[in-house]
Amino acid sequence: MIPNEFDYTAPATLQEALSLVAEGDRKILAGGMSLIPLMKLRLAAPAEVVDLGRVPGLGGITESDGIVRIGAMTTHHEVETSPVIRARCPLLGETASHIGDVQVRNIGTIGGSVAHADPAADYPAALVALEAKFRLVSAKSDRVVEASEFFLDTFTTALEPGEIVLEIQAPVEDAAEGHRYEKVAHPASGFAVVGVAARIKKTAGKITMARIGVTGMGPKAFRARRAEELLVSGADIATAVATVGEGEEANSDLYADADYRRHLARVYAARAVTVAASRAS
Repeated sequence: MIPNEFDYTAPATLQEALSLVAEGDRKILAGGMSLIPLMKLRLAAPAEVVDLGRVPGLGGITESDGIVRIGAMTTHHEVETSPVIRARCPLLGETASHIGDVQVRNIGTIGGSVAHADPAADYPAALVALEAKFRLVSAKSDRVVEASEFFLDTFTTALEPGEIVLEIQAPVEDAAEGHRYEKVAHPASGFAVVGVAARIKKTAGKITMARIGVTGMGPKAFRARRAEELLVSGADIATAVATVGEGEEANSDLYADADYRRHLARVYAARAVTVAASRAS
């Protein structure tokens, strides 16, 4: 299909972009991997599209004071291949490698992906497991929100009208940590039917820290906190992951019903935790 008519603006500065999105029926264009298909299907029909592609300083990956900072316009490919990410936040790089295909990873951006908040997106599982934070800015505000509080529901985030994602802040992973992202990819779309990100730290052979993020199973990504607690308390992996998804709403569609998705979440949590534990030193 062809989108409805719309105006197009390409601001040259961040302040100009923020001023534009503060008023009127405008949508931000980052990589366009989500917005353009929605517009072509006429599920979105903004009066104006504000393209951030010419705004300087919105991309790039740096590390300082134990925090990896990723500009919102950084592409998935850049996240996947960044030496900083590989050395300091490898779970996120591994997760990025599972997104779409080469073309999507070269165009799509991390900021656009998290702002879109597709319940089957890959990043959210890793970002909640990493206990990352998002810096959100508008023409009048500048605030930081934790990943676990950013994703609210299907395609729904903590972004207020006029706000955009400026950067993602991820704590540096301990060098002794093990990590793993495991995913059941939908055969048509490549999105996660279920995706599980795990971080494990061990001391004297025992798990002393566990973080498990789950995407695809429900309307938003979540931490499997009960499973994390059981792993740290000494429970075996099978016992711990049997609790993944308890108390969480599960999605259901023609490809996978709710019970099957919950089952997949537990199976792939076991795989992710097992590999992460084997990588922990």
